Formats: sequence, C-alpha cells, structure tokens
Amino acid sequence: MKPEIRIGAGWDSHAFAPGVRLWLGGIEIEHPQGLAGHSDGDVLLHAVCDALLGAIGEGDIGTHFPPDDAKWRNARSSVFVRHAAQLARGEGWEIANLDTTLILEQPRIGPLREALRESVAGLLGIEGGRVSIKAKTPEGLGTAGAAIAQATVLLQRG
Repeated sequence: MKPEIRIGAGWDSHAFAPGVRLWLGGIEIEHPQGLAGHSDGDVLLHAVCDALLGAIGEGDIGTHFPPDDAKWRNARSSVFVRHAAQLARGEGWEIANLDTTLILEQPRIGPLREALRESVAGLLGIEGGRVSIKAKTPEGLGTAGAAIAQATVLLQRG
C-alpha cells in the first residue's frame, strides 16, 4: 500500500494593541503590547490550526471556534491546535513536519525560537525536530503594527 500524504497551509494576522498580553506559539512573551483578537490572538497557533484543518478538509479555525461565540472569548489558542491535531489523528494522519514563518518587527524571534519550537511540538505531540520556526521582518511593508504567521504542514498515513 502506497503511503498517502496531504499538505495544509495556514495564514493569520493580528494587530498589536496596548493592555493585551502577547502570546506566540502557546507561550506568553514579555512585550509592551499583545495581539488583539477574540481569543488570545496567537497568530502562530492560529496559522498552525488552519494548516491542520485545511490538510484534512475540515474548514478553518472560524468554522470550529466561531469568533462571534462568547465561549471562545480570550480562549487559549492551544485548545484550537490540540483540537485540530486530534481531528487529524482521528482520521489516521500523522504530522510529518510543520514549517512556520512569523513576520513581525518585534519582538525578536531568534532568542525565542527553541522555546517556540518545543511549545508547538508539545502541543502537536511530535518531536521538536519536526517543527521549524522562522522569522522575517516586514522590510518596510507598512505592517509594523501587526504580526503575521504562515504555516505549512505535511501529514502522512498508510
């Protein structure tokens, strides 16, 4: 039997806002501003969640966790990622690898990279070596007040 593979892509963005805690990859980061959103605004986990859901054809994060549902107000995005990973596993999929890119000016991701990788890997139940966390600055694109995340996941079964 030939192994089956699927690829999923996720993307998210949130604006920085004062008086909000900053969550990235399931970790609270010390920073003067956080990311505004209905939940905790964790752009990295939102992109990961959408990549997983897309790979298995199960819609997007808003389908499973509607932003107009008060139940998800200030919810931790780790709940969303665990749900998406559980759905994938329930259909017999294994996460082969996850590749992510954060696009933001601050905070600097280099010093946080390993902690982010281990956090995301832990949420997905995979080894850290299967997770890539990269970061880029927006290079004058006018997005200094926001954080953007992209994620690509490869699933396999069989």
